[in-house]
Amino acid sequence: MQSGGTAEAQLIEVYQLFGRGETQQALDKARLLVKAYPNFQLAQLVYGDLLATRIPPNTALADAASVARLRGNPALTELHEESRRRLQALRDRPPPGTVPSQFLALSQRSRYAIAVDASRSRLYLLENAANGLQVVADYYISVGKQGTDKLVEGDARTPLGVYYVTSNLDPRSLKDFYGAGALPINYPNPYDNLLGRTGSGIWLHGTPPDQFARPPQASDGCVVLSNPDLKQILAKVQVGATPVVIARSLEWVAPPKVRTLAEPFETALSAWLQARSGGNEEKLRSFYANQYQRATRRGPTTAPLDNVLRQELATAQGRNIQLKDTSFLMWHDKSDTVMATFGEVVAGERTGRTRRQYWVRDANSWKLFHEDVSG
Repeated sequence: MQSGGTAEAQLIEVYQLFGRGETQQALDKARLLVKAYPNFQLAQLVYGDLLATRIPPNTALADAASVARLRGNPALTELHEESRRRLQALRDRPPPGTVPSQFLALSQRSRYAIAVDASRSRLYLLENAANGLQVVADYYISVGKQGTDKLVEGDARTPLGVYYVTSNLDPRSLKDFYGAGALPINYPNPYDNLLGRTGSGIWLHGTPPDQFARPPQASDGCVVLSNPDLKQILAKVQVGATPVVIARSLEWVAPPKVRTLAEPFETALSAWLQARSGGNEEKLRSFYANQYQRATRRGPTTAPLDNVLRQELATAQGRNIQLKDTSFLMWHDKSDTVMATFGEVVAGERTGRTRRQYWVRDANSWKLFHEDVSG
C-alpha cells in the first residue's frame, strides 16, 4: 500500500531518519525535499528545525519576545497540526484486510472507491479487485475551515455522507486556485435534501501553484489535496461510478462484519423484489416512505404512490427480476440509510433498467424514499 505521494513519502523518511538519530542524513534528505518542492511549507519548517539542531546552544541569545510571537503564529500552529496528522496517519494504519464500514458491496463496474477520514486529514483510495476492496494509496487532505457536518450554504463545512463523483472538470477551465483539476460530488444527495441541508459546489480539488498543501481545516467545504496527489486520483476515478465516503472518523471492519451489516438490508431488498414479482400491491406499498420521490431524465417527481405501484406491478407482471452490478453503501446518521445502485432485468426482456435508490431504516423496517431510474 502506498502511503501518500512522493513528497510526503520523502518527508516521512526525514522524520524516520531523525527518529533514529541520523541527523545529518535527515538534513540532507530535507534539503533535497525543499529543493524539489519549494512551495511545501511543512517541509520548509522541518528543514529549518533540523538546521536549528546544528546551532550550538550558546552561540546566540534568543529574543524572548520574538520566540513568543513565533510560537503564537497561527500559520506555524497550522503547520505543526499538519505535521501531527501526517505522522498519525503513518502510525495508525488501517488493519490489513479491512474496509470502511460503509462499503457493504461494490459492483465490479466501480474500479475504485474513495474514503475520507476528516479526523485524520486523510483520503484513502481503494481498488475494487477480484478479492474485494483493497487500500492502494492514501493522501493528506484539507477540509472546511469550520470542520465537517455541513448543514447550510456558506457554513464553510465539509459534508458527511456517501456520494458519487459526478464529473471531472478540465483544469484549463478552472481558476489557478483549484490547481490540477476538480471532481464535483453529488452534494446535496437525496438524504441531505430530506434533512433540509443546503449548499452546493462541493469538490475534490487541488491547490494554487504557490501552495503545496493547505492546513487541515482551510477550505470553504471542499476536500483539498496537493496537486501531485490529486493527479493520481484523477487517473483512477470514473464519473458516476466512483463512490466517495466522507466521514468524521472511519471505522475499518473485516469481511465477516461487513456481511453482518449488509444482511438486514439485503433481506428487505429481496422482499421488495418478491412483492413486485408476486403482484402483492399491499406488501409492496409497505416498502415506500411517505416522502417517496422518483427521478427520471425529466427530473424528480412526486407522482401519487398508487401510480408508482401500478407501474411497478405492470412491469414485473409476475415474472422473476434479476439484479446485477449491485452496490450498497451504508451511512449512519440520524437514521441508518443505504444508497443502493443496481441494474435489473425482468425475465423475458432483453434490456433492463438501472436504479439508484435511497433507503432509510424506520424502526425495524427499511423504507424507500428516493430513487433515480433510467432505461
